Amino acid sequence: MAILNPADVPELSALRLALVALAAAGGGLVNAIAGGGTLLTFPALVALGVPPLIANATSTVALWPGTLTSFWSYRDALRGARAWTVRWALPSVLGGISGAVLLLWTPERRFADSVPWLIWGATALFMLQGPVMRWVAGHAKPARDGAELAPPRTGFLFYQFFVAVYGGYFGAGAGILMLAALGMMGLTNIHTMNGLKNWGGLNINLVAVFIFAISGIVHWPIALTMAIGAAAGGMLGARLAQRVGQRWVRRAIIAIGLGSGAYTLILQMK
Repeated sequence: MAILNPADVPELSALRLALVALAAAGGGLVNAIAGGGTLLTFPALVALGVPPLIANATSTVALWPGTLTSFWSYRDALRGARAWTVRWALPSVLGGISGAVLLLWTPERRFADSVPWLIWGATALFMLQGPVMRWVAGHAKPARDGAELAPPRTGFLFYQFFVAVYGGYFGAGAGILMLAALGMMGLTNIHTMNGLKNWGGLNINLVAVFIFAISGIVHWPIALTMAIGAAAGGMLGARLAQRVGQRWVRRAIIAIGLGSGAYTLILQMK
């Protein structure tokens, strides 16, 4: 089992904490608009010298308020989706617990070695979101906006469990996997889909946050600073999602993901 002491992480200056808060605000914003906020916050912490496993747990804790505020901003889009919110929560919680525990049992060295590949894998998922969603839109059965949605089928609940395991373990790209599944289940209202995606992420990360907190691997000064930025970014992102194009946001996230994976791989080779 990985046992780390966040107190061993060098104290960050006020300027670096401000940069961390800014990265978290960006993470909360892009999570609400397109998903992929972890691709901003996690590499930022690693670049500041925070060990990868602590950085992962701290980033998860810090981004949770952003997920909460963005979900709250989408609450009106979930009218008629009560059956979904109830059934979507259980596999999200169980999978989030499993993924968080799996992370705690992963040796720090092994997790550090996997970081570039986790980042590149999450970036690849993010790059595939556009083509996947276009395919889904072309094959999905239309759904009436405002109508009560039929409950999700059992097979998709199992799918959500495994997505939640990944979400509790690392998280970047989990929202993309959820959006793809929601589209294949026949949902076509992107705002309802984003609301359900945020609801799933809220449940996944809630249990992961609790487990990471009691395990003692969260760097709280950094997490609390980032949480303020993430909450503000999540609220702003949810408001902007319906008003701005996502092309340049997506391109920036892809560039950051590819560069961050290369950067962490170079650090390992030194």
